[in-house]
Amino acid sequence: MSHDGTSVLAIKAFREMGSEKVWDKSRIVIPFDHIVPANNETAATLQAEVRRWARAQGIENFYDCGHGICHQVFCEMGFALPGALVVGADSHSCTYGALGAFGTGVGATDMAEIYSRGRLWFRVPETICMRLEGTLGDMVSAKDLALFVVKEMGADGANYMSVEFVGGAVERLSISGRMTLCNMGVEMGAKAAIVPPDESVDAYLARRARRPYTHIHSDPGSYYREIEYDVSDIPPMIAAPYRVDNVHPVRDLAGIEVDQVFIGTCTNGRLEDLEMAARIVKGKRVKIRTLVIPASREIYLGALRSGVIETLVEAGAMIGPPGCGPCLGAHMGVLGDGEVCLSTSNRNFPGRMGRNGKVYLASPATAAATAITGKITDPRDV
Repeated sequence: MSHDGTSVLAIKAFREMGSEKVWDKSRIVIPFDHIVPANNETAATLQAEVRRWARAQGIENFYDCGHGICHQVFCEMGFALPGALVVGADSHSCTYGALGAFGTGVGATDMAEIYSRGRLWFRVPETICMRLEGTLGDMVSAKDLALFVVKEMGADGANYMSVEFVGGAVERLSISGRMTLCNMGVEMGAKAAIVPPDESVDAYLARRARRPYTHIHSDPGSYYREIEYDVSDIPPMIAAPYRVDNVHPVRDLAGIEVDQVFIGTCTNGRLEDLEMAARIVKGKRVKIRTLVIPASREIYLGALRSGVIETLVEAGAMIGPPGCGPCLGAHMGVLGDGEVCLSTSNRNFPGRMGRNGKVYLASPATAAATAITGKITDPRDV
């Protein structure tokens, strides 16, 4: 998988290698999501070049702007399967572990080799077994769980490791929640983040899977390290600038004024996320500019049919087209100098959403509560 941003570099390297034809046009997936629709002439021209290359190569799985974020589309279209090795020219390709796949990110030059030969070199990582037990409390979601784990592990606590999430708290997560948890694996340095496949995965893939698959589980005693947490008492969490592992209970930072709230991205732009936000803002009005961007066309349609979009719009939110939106600081919500955003995304590094902007990372529930008050707010308090 490569998207509109990384495909440009991968195609350039592919040509420089002297390659003319891709190794298997049916196993290359190119969604457009990072800067769609194009925000300027340069982006539009580069995207046009990728489209021409994809047509010339006969790429069967090309998803133009409007389909949604690459990781969400990849899962919805049944490419991520238990036991599969999936590589994406995007660091959050670890999301595919929610379906039992070994999903990992690679660079654009690496992707050019995959385009050309369908092969790549990997060092097999050791595995950390992370057992999460207990039942999440009211207004505490998979995002809060992910932020808690990143805080405990640190930004480099799982460097080049595979993290396997097991335990009752994980088993009770929806597939969307598991995608959120695995998506954040790279934020602690993990090469891959995996939830062992079960009946929930089979139900999700029932009408999606591209080919038959088999559940694959770790061998007993194969873990490099085992860690266990009881997560029953964790509160809503928030990551403060400028590190993803700078995590605190939301109430510890309550009252900080915010200029913008952003609900979406490959971390939290799924239907259950939008439903939670709508539940909190229903019958109220947001006090600050609030951007809501569904992760895919499928999710957008579900939110339209269920009335979620109507509720959000009535509350004063602005709805964007499926895609990454302002997450990477390209367009549709870039921050001004010194502005503060509370986002459901996965990164808050300096300049991430605009030069000199500050980004706090939290759950859709915390984001919706903050949109109502205009200040960082624990969702349990509204």
